[in-house]
Amino acid sequence: MQFTKKTSKDKIFSFGTISKVIIAAIIIVFGFILINQINFPAPNKKIEKILPNENFKTIK
Repeated sequence: MQFTKKTSKDKIFSFGTISKVIIAAIIIVFGFILINQINFPAPNKKIEKILPNENFKTIK
């Protein structure tokens, strides 16, 4: 049995690889567009917490 060595290298940017990258980019852009279309409500309540002076320590 004789082993054969493939001397031709596969192209890094073959048609399959380029098409997969383009499809992935389209899906990501489409996802950003869909997320941007959603109108999330802004919080109406103002959050304010008063800290007592007992919690503060003076550092010298």
